[in-house]
Amino acid sequence: MDTLSPREEATVEVGRRLRDAGYQFTTVTPETHRRVNARSENARAASLRDVFGWSRPFEAAVLPPPILDALRRAEMVREHAGLLASDVRFSSLGDALYAHSAYPTTGENAVFFGPDTYRYCALLAREVSSAARVVDVGCGSGVGGLSLAGRVDRIVLTDINEAALAMARVNAHLAGVADRVELVLGDLFAPVRGSVDLVVGNPPYLLDPGRRVYRDGGGYLGTGLGVRIVKEGLARLSPGGRLILYTGAPVIDGVDCVRAEIAPILDGGAAHWTYEELDPDVFGEELDTPAYAAVDRIAAVGACATVA
Repeated sequence: MDTLSPREEATVEVGRRLRDAGYQFTTVTPETHRRVNARSENARAASLRDVFGWSRPFEAAVLPPPILDALRRAEMVREHAGLLASDVRFSSLGDALYAHSAYPTTGENAVFFGPDTYRYCALLAREVSSAARVVDVGCGSGVGGLSLAGRVDRIVLTDINEAALAMARVNAHLAGVADRVELVLGDLFAPVRGSVDLVVGNPPYLLDPGRRVYRDGGGYLGTGLGVRIVKEGLARLSPGGRLILYTGAPVIDGVDCVRAEIAPILDGGAAHWTYEELDPDVFGEELDTPAYAAVDRIAAVGACATVA
């Protein structure tokens, strides 16, 4: 992996200092985050979790000087209504700590981490025992691929978003596995070279009016990227290789739109595949938007395929 920039090195330092301080934070949905932060007693931060988990504005005295100094060197702190605010958030997954964008993730190139991340990594933990080389396509903060570091030899993290790869680089160093990680910039599998025996992906799966790269899946009701990962991923796998997709599926009149699109692809290119609904109802607030007027619900789903 290429070396850290001074800003990235300082971000890693923030994460290490938080870890040494025993910091832990479970990231919730944006709607839950909004509701909790709207409480009057949560108007400003009083702890490390408030600053780096809940993304609340804070007075400089709230942070230990070494952490504030590292945050300033990372250029991840800004003034907010006469206080300070962190532009980076840190979330726990098992014993690991991962950096990603602060709440609210409204920026065009925001790097997201949330309940989908936990479900995605749980699916990977259940399905993957070992692999020589994994490609986490559209990796975002890199959490999916990095969560497999104890089970795979090499990790390839790909994304079209340079900001995401910068955060993934930070997280690889924070996890202590940077020597086994390759970062590649580009559209899905286009920049990936060499054989692949495991493809994993957790792509954006919503229709976003702002076309933000971390959120907009394109295609029919946001299913475009997930379908492409299945079609293009199967073609890149070595014999006996596996593909694991976690995504969101709009359900209309009882019909799962993702399954309907990928089943013919899997039937034609996989020796064996399974498909399951992991959560029946996610991002329910999207149903209020015109694009989802005919959708009954959005389900979190997992597809696993093995090629001959």
